[in-house]
Amino acid sequence: MVTDRSLKVHRVVSPVRTQVAENLRQAILSRHFKPGQRLVERELVEATGASRTSVREALRELAAEGLVTSIPNKGTVVTEVTKDEARQLYELRSGLEALAGRLFVERASEAEVEELERAFEVIEESYRLGVGTLAAKDAFYDVLFRGARNEQLRQVISGLHARVTYLRSFSLAQPGRLTESLAELRDIMNAVKSRDADAVARACLYHIQQAGQAGIDALPDAPADD
Repeated sequence: MVTDRSLKVHRVVSPVRTQVAENLRQAILSRHFKPGQRLVERELVEATGASRTSVREALRELAAEGLVTSIPNKGTVVTEVTKDEARQLYELRSGLEALAGRLFVERASEAEVEELERAFEVIEESYRLGVGTLAAKDAFYDVLFRGARNEQLRQVISGLHARVTYLRSFSLAQPGRLTESLAELRDIMNAVKSRDADAVARACLYHIQQAGQAGIDALPDAPADD
């Protein structure tokens, strides 16, 4: 039975469906809902206070993001990501981010470089205070992808965002990974300030490869066949 009050939606400007989707998304990303867990529509309606239609629309949105899966005779479950699927996602993300970093150096204005540096400083401050850095890193990447001036690239990366964010929560939970991640982002930032496109691409590629390995290592092994 789903009883978490954080799922309750509020009657504000954004559509109820949007609120339901965001609340469920965060519950999955924070692992309040575990991989493989069945999401019972009736319980979600009760927990969110939203209509059955809004819940169904929200679940369809999450299914499109790959966060939930509809299984015949079982219903909707939280998607389980295998190590092989995670490896494929990170391979794709590393190549896209390296390209975004290179394009940022080639196309971003000085104001955007300064904006990226401020976003990195927020990550450093979050780390120093011991608070979560995912939101601050998202802001950093928002600037990076915007400054790359390639809308198609941004849309592809956006499509991967939810599933990669889920894996990032595993990655950053690994001992020492947060410190390593900060150092890797600092290398990206220094290369950007030097306007060295090759160095930025290498630093972006290395950062995602390291994050990917940490996330994959944290995932449970697939059960052995009987």
